Amino acid sequence: MKRKIRTCLLVAMFVATVPTISFAQLVAAKDGPVVYGHHHLNITSVEDHQKFWVDTLGGVPAKLGPMDIVKFPNVFIIFTPMSPTGGTKGSSVNHIGFQVPNLRTTLDLVKEAGYPIVTREELPPSYQPFEKDGIAVIEDQDTVVAFVMAPDDTKVELFEVKEMEGSIGLHHIHFAAPDVVEMQAWYAKVFGAKPGKRGVFDAAALPGVSLTFSPAATPVTSEDREGREVVLGVNTGDRQLGIFGQTGTKGRALDHIGFEVQNLEAFTKQLEEMGIDLTLPYTAIPKLDLGIAFLTDPWGTYIELTEGLDEIQ
Repeated sequence: MKRKIRTCLLVAMFVATVPTISFAQLVAAKDGPVVYGHHHLNITSVEDHQKFWVDTLGGVPAKLGPMDIVKFPNVFIIFTPMSPTGGTKGSSVNHIGFQVPNLRTTLDLVKEAGYPIVTREELPPSYQPFEKDGIAVIEDQDTVVAFVMAPDDTKVELFEVKEMEGSIGLHHIHFAAPDVVEMQAWYAKVFGAKPGKRGVFDAAALPGVSLTFSPAATPVTSEDREGREVVLGVNTGDRQLGIFGQTGTKGRALDHIGFEVQNLEAFTKQLEEMGIDLTLPYTAIPKLDLGIAFLTDPWGTYIELTEGLDEIQ
C-alpha cells in the first residue's frame, strides 16, 4: 500500500507542471532501444545535494516539473525531499560510478568541499597499490579510482578515463549478489544488456553505462504489497539468489534507478508476457510528452522506465 501511494504521488508531481529550464539530451539515447536514464535520490536537503553534485562535481541544475534535478552526460539525478531509510551501502545498489578525465583534480575539489574520502574502507583489499591521498590503482583496468560519500550516505565512485570527452559523466552502477551470473543474466534478458567483464567484475553493458555485479552473501528484505516484511534472495538449493546488504533500494538514499526505453508501452507488454510484475503499468503523462512505468528486480532494486525523458526541453 505504501508503495502504491508513493508511486501515485510521483505521477502527480510529474503532471503538476511542465519544465521551464532546457534539458540537454541523454547522449546515449540514440544508441539503443534501452539506455540508462536517471538516478532517483531521496534526500534530506536539496541545498546539501546541489552543493555536492553541482558546486563540487559540476552537474547542471534544472527542473523536471516541480522536482529539482541535476544533469550530467548520460544521466539525470532526480531529487525527492524525503529522509531516506539508509544510505546506498546495505541496499541492492551499493554505489554509483562517474568517470572523470583527471581523478586527482576532481578529488582535490571533493576534499576542499569537505566530503569524506572512503577509498581504503570501500575498496577490496586485493586492489593494490593504494596511494595515501585517497586514490587507488586498479591495475586490471589500467586506471585509478576513489570513493567518496555524498550527502545522506550516498556512495559514489570516481573512475578515471583519461581519453573521455568533457569533465564528468556516467560510468557504472554497481550491484552485488552471491550468484552474480543470475543477476547478470536477468539484466541481459530483460533490458538487452550485453554480458561481459569490467576488469575482474562480471558486467552487462548498455549504451553509456556498465551494469556491474559483485559477489556477496547476505539476503535482502523488503515489503510485500500489504506492507509485510519478506526476505528476498534466500538460498534455494544450488541457486544462491541473495544480494549485497539487507534491503532493496526502495526508501533508501538511492530510491530507484531509471532506464530510458524506446516504444515503452510495447516494451511493458513484453515484460508482462515474460511474467514480470509491473508496480505501475505504462502511464502516459501528456503534459510532459512522457511515458513511465515501474517494476522491481528479483533482488529488490526498484526501477523506473521512461520514454521521452531525453526529449524534454
